[in-house]
Amino acid sequence: MDDTELTERLARDLDGSFETLVRTHVDRCYAIALRVLGDPHDAEEVAQDALVRAYRALAGYDAQRIRELRLRAWLATIVVNLCRNRVRRHPLPTTPLAPLVEAGREPSADGATDPAALALAGADRERLAVLLAGLPDRYRIPVILRHVDDLSYAELAEVLGRPEGTLKSQVSRGLAMLRASLTAHELEELTA
Repeated sequence: MDDTELTERLARDLDGSFETLVRTHVDRCYAIALRVLGDPHDAEEVAQDALVRAYRALAGYDAQRIRELRLRAWLATIVVNLCRNRVRRHPLPTTPLAPLVEAGREPSADGATDPAALALAGADRERLAVLLAGLPDRYRIPVILRHVDDLSYAELAEVLGRPEGTLKSQVSRGLAMLRASLTAHELEELTA
């Protein structure tokens, strides 16, 4: 079922249709939270809290407002905001990646260090997740929403409240930082 049909069903019968929303979007909510927070337990809590908040919000909306919702972006906004609140209370341990980029350690243009390709490989996926967790929030969250959750730049702008051009730049810079850190990590492995 697509989101347009789901919002129509939610507008007609919230209690009868909410389980479908949960089944359809719980994995996405969890995946976003996991990549932002890096901890499975925290991600589970955030995904659950996001769905509870979504239900409460929908219960207060009129039918027309529910029909007009863009569910993917709306739920991603809730998840990202809950993640930000959690990080404010308990900051994530990070490894700064910016010095690698400033040092000029840009990777080669071949596809070997492309984050999308690395995300598909089993062992490299975990390494990429660790490096992604080390990005500053202003780059990590747009990269996650764009390349993990596959939101468009228009949806990113809606979720994060930033201009599309800014988000394109932040995604590009975040990917460059990931490539640089991957290259630096590979160089360390070769010289070790």
